Amino acid sequence: MRGKLVPILLLVFSVSLFGNGLNLNSLGSRALSMGGAFVAIADDPSAVFWNPAGITQFEGKTLGLYFTDIIPSASYKFDLVGVDASYSKHYPAALFAFYLPLSEKLTAGLAVYTPSGLGSNWDGKDFLPLTGGKELEWMSKIGMVTISPVVAYKASDILSFGVALNANYGMMKLKTSAGGAQYAEDSNGWGYGATLGVLMKPSENLSLGLSFKTASKISLSGDVTMEALAYFSQLFGTTVPTTSSFTRDITWPMWIGAGIAFNPVDNFTLSADVQWTQWSKEDVIKTDFESSIWKLIFAQTPDKEEEMVLNWKNATQIRFGAEYMINENIAVRGGYYYDPTPAPDETMNILLPSFDFNVITFGFGIKGEGYNLDLGVEYLMGKERNVTPTADNMPGVYNMKMLVPSISFTYKF
Repeated sequence: MRGKLVPILLLVFSVSLFGNGLNLNSLGSRALSMGGAFVAIADDPSAVFWNPAGITQFEGKTLGLYFTDIIPSASYKFDLVGVDASYSKHYPAALFAFYLPLSEKLTAGLAVYTPSGLGSNWDGKDFLPLTGGKELEWMSKIGMVTISPVVAYKASDILSFGVALNANYGMMKLKTSAGGAQYAEDSNGWGYGATLGVLMKPSENLSLGLSFKTASKISLSGDVTMEALAYFSQLFGTTVPTTSSFTRDITWPMWIGAGIAFNPVDNFTLSADVQWTQWSKEDVIKTDFESSIWKLIFAQTPDKEEEMVLNWKNATQIRFGAEYMINENIAVRGGYYYDPTPAPDETMNILLPSFDFNVITFGFGIKGEGYNLDLGVEYLMGKERNVTPTADNMPGVYNMKMLVPSISFTYKF
């Protein structure tokens, strides 16, 4: 009995991981349009995300607003059973930030932003061959909102340091099939971490940056409903509840970014980043059910929670960006980055598919008196994945593209 349920739970729990398709690869329209190669620049309100040391570059009170719409278009085919599915969905994200120079050397601020947010939403009619003709909901929605007080110190004209404390509120909602019946869960919780940054400007034309985000464990709690468990009432000789409370700890992994930016000629900036994420720490997910009967079904004891091994690997992104000032008020930008998947084929599933992405970006900016308006777009092209069957995945052919338009407004007091 437990052997039949483990693959179902692995599908459920594996969508709790935060692969490259979930994390917002860029925050801030200027950074986004420059391929996210922004660790060594970090001179606008998105600095709290890229490199908090960059806020020492603000000369006065600065207010920043950012909005983006993540639009994935995905398809999945499994010809052996006659499944041919696709969907397109909108996932908004935003940033609000305010920065205040306290002295010539010290700057503080507060930001609220969305570093992660994505999911999937399939049409249940497309999966009737997998559910015995019963139409079910297949969706996932996972996200995080971060509240970050930040402070930075300008040690000299060359060197600045910064630190942001991150209070992370995580949310997860999931609906899928379990034994041909509907499975649904909803949970939320808090976790905490920090971002440390260093910015060095050895000359007017050269800038170097280093940024480090600590891992942040999010303690989720909520309720889960699995209708299929009602089938076990007769076996156990008692009513098996179809709903249970649960807890689950998930860790947003450690991240390190290093960047360089330079001006080879006047009005032209080139930048490059290497950004590394420690996904390998997210190799096992543990979930603890409150219901004693659920514990028995899933072979839980007080000393052992339900464990799922996922075999994720560390990933390194390579990013490049460029900006050209047409005149004092108008800039055009472009960029490229490569974002490899941390997820192996053996844990691939439709609720959070993960891909190797090649990404192109572009945008422009307008400088006015006391304000900046920036627009940016990135287009993520996922490499097709042809997944063969294992005990823990959903085999088939996967494809995904993502379009991410954005707009930022900065007001300087």
